[in-house]
Amino acid sequence: MVDSAQTPDAPHIPVLLRPLLRLVAPVSGTWLDGTFGAGGYARGLLAEGADRVIGVDQDPLALEMAESWIGDFQGRLELRQGNFANLDDIAGEPLDGIVLDLGVSSMQLDLAERGFSFMKDGPLDMRMSQAGPSAADLVNGMDEGDLADVIFLYGEERASRRIARAIVRNRAEAPIEGTLRLANIVEGCLPRAKPGQSHPATRTFQALRIAVNDEYGALAEGLMAAERALKPGGQLAVVTFHSVEDRMVKRFIQMRSGGGGRANRYAPEMPEDAPRFTPVTKKAVGPDDDELAVNPRARSARLRIARRTEAPAEAIDRKALGMPVFQGKLP
Repeated sequence: MVDSAQTPDAPHIPVLLRPLLRLVAPVSGTWLDGTFGAGGYARGLLAEGADRVIGVDQDPLALEMAESWIGDFQGRLELRQGNFANLDDIAGEPLDGIVLDLGVSSMQLDLAERGFSFMKDGPLDMRMSQAGPSAADLVNGMDEGDLADVIFLYGEERASRRIARAIVRNRAEAPIEGTLRLANIVEGCLPRAKPGQSHPATRTFQALRIAVNDEYGALAEGLMAAERALKPGGQLAVVTFHSVEDRMVKRFIQMRSGGGGRANRYAPEMPEDAPRFTPVTKKAVGPDDDELAVNPRARSARLRIARRTEAPAEAIDRKALGMPVFQGKLP
């Protein structure tokens, strides 16, 4: 097996690549990498035997950076810009496999000018597609109640109202346009982090990023698009990085495997349906000690895989996935 993370032109480490390739083996046919990034999963799939990989990313920079090396694969790797929420339309053909690596990429985090990280100062942007309203638009344009709801709903931040109040107070003095200024405002609302704890602004930045990019909506649509696009026997592999995403993927696989279950203990049990998928992983797969030693960012990663059946695809209610839904208004 070739570990693409060790090649000099692929410095960004694809999380859980080794277990993913082991669990979907043997790899063949046409696969779609719906979150192409630096191309780590696509390279791994091609090295393991995929005939073709369609690399999809909504970030034009990711595709531009790959132009220097995709020729090495002699036409087996095709790049297309778009959001994986529409992956069936983007592919335009039945697929043997789909890989989705959710969240922000290391490449985006490391570029201060993209505004995803509070570790370096940069414009408060966070747009993966580099289009549409930015995080600065949300921070400076939303009313206090809606801003608090976004921070609580998407960041699971219990101090959301205190943070929103501080943001509104500070933006009255001058618009909040930089990542470090926002991080300092949030940090001033919370207790000092203890050694080993995440930065106090982590949840707020996560919430804004999810809202800016409609990440939960894209995931719900992308899972349904995968169901439409996969051939019988085709495999869906999803890597998540926090509990809400993992819950949505888990619920999707449970429901589409013929078991209704409940979104929560109070919800009515969903009726059983013809299985659209068969689970490959009985529970989520996390990183081992070797991977954590090389890539600490993998700590929260979870991998789930399911195999498509012959049952016809159908739409699914987003609420049944346990998807948080913001009821307010975005700029």
